[in-house]
Amino acid sequence: MRKELRNYGMVLGVLALAFTVRLVLAENLFEARSNSEGRLVVHEWGTFTSVAGADGAALEWRPLAGPSDLPSFVHTTSRLSDLRRRGPGLRYGLDRTTGAGGKGTIIATVRMETPVLYFYSDRERVVSVRVGFPQGQVTEWYPRARSVRDGIDWGTVRIVPGVDPAFPCEKDESHYYPARETGAAPVRVCMAEGYEGEPEFEKFLFYRGVGTFDLPLEVRLDPEARGVYVTNTGDTALRPMLVYERRGAEAGVCLLNTWPLEPRPVEPPPGPTHAAPGNAYAERPSLGDAAAAVRRAEESIRTVLLEEGLYPREVEAMLATWRDSWFEEGLRVFYILPRSATDSILPLEIDPAPAETVRVLVGRVEIVTPEKEREILDAVEGLSSHVIEVREAAGTALRRHGRFAEPTLRRALERSTDPEVRSRLEAVLQAGE
Repeated sequence: MRKELRNYGMVLGVLALAFTVRLVLAENLFEARSNSEGRLVVHEWGTFTSVAGADGAALEWRPLAGPSDLPSFVHTTSRLSDLRRRGPGLRYGLDRTTGAGGKGTIIATVRMETPVLYFYSDRERVVSVRVGFPQGQVTEWYPRARSVRDGIDWGTVRIVPGVDPAFPCEKDESHYYPARETGAAPVRVCMAEGYEGEPEFEKFLFYRGVGTFDLPLEVRLDPEARGVYVTNTGDTALRPMLVYERRGAEAGVCLLNTWPLEPRPVEPPPGPTHAAPGNAYAERPSLGDAAAAVRRAEESIRTVLLEEGLYPREVEAMLATWRDSWFEEGLRVFYILPRSATDSILPLEIDPAPAETVRVLVGRVEIVTPEKEREILDAVEGLSSHVIEVREAAGTALRRHGRFAEPTLRRALERSTDPEVRSRLEAVLQAGE
């Protein structure tokens, strides 16, 4: 028996090694192809996260779980006066710890998380790079930018292949660093307006932000909360990837990546909603071993990202960046944002223009389920208990829902007619202002 287990382990080791070698060879082939042809290739990945009620309504939200884990060297728009001059449709509060403005203080419907731009070239080049964001506000970025008005403008960016600069790094772990694990060329930015310091090097151009705008996918639960309707509300076919749900130690996944979802007609034909063009239905996943569900979900996402044109090491960097967050507690739908939608929401300008530009943004829709709403309401009630153990358990329950607790609280406040419940909800929300 031990011998069989040992042989099985050896087989797994060989397979893992083969996969790693294949990954490196494939990446080298891609890079060699772009470099040998003397081309500039630009790749980008990132995510859009939104929250929907069970009825599909887009909910405004902001994190109640504290600041992000970004390193301190990342630049941020922290002055509330600067934020309030920009960002149509956004509402603002103050940071609960510092009293300053920032991304965590903005109440919006969509959070744009960790887009990164990679550059591949066989020689040093100088380009100008700007990303527009007309319906939102860029809140964090690195390297230093010339302007963050109506998007982000890095000005002059020097692409320096073959250079091995010392990238900034701090001792604390961060989701920021895995994005460096690619074959992209380093970039140097030194043309920020009024900036006289040292140029800043990085493996990519990084930015984040928030906005209030329509995304092309609507997600809602059926009346019995047994399944999910997925509707394309845009004008271009899009690709849902999967439905993922985790409750405690169990999780499940329902793969959707074989569904090209066509746009919904302006006037849907009569008949059952789930049968209308542009609409699909999936039952909520059966829950079981969480680790197995995560592996299945990751493999599905990996396949789709490769098919969308990202290089293998870029895909692994994206998965490493988002693994903890994508597969946490809750019910969510993942999909690929159509390129036309990406270019409309985040128009990218690079001069001189690259020979190839790949942009892959993953949409993530968090669904406020009836069970989640009930759990959070119970926790809010527990916060007012005279028993310290009950209060501590209630606080733990709220923290378990992390940054998605606030939209659930706001939705519960909108729907509740009980004065006592409303008072408790308002107290929790005001404590986070």
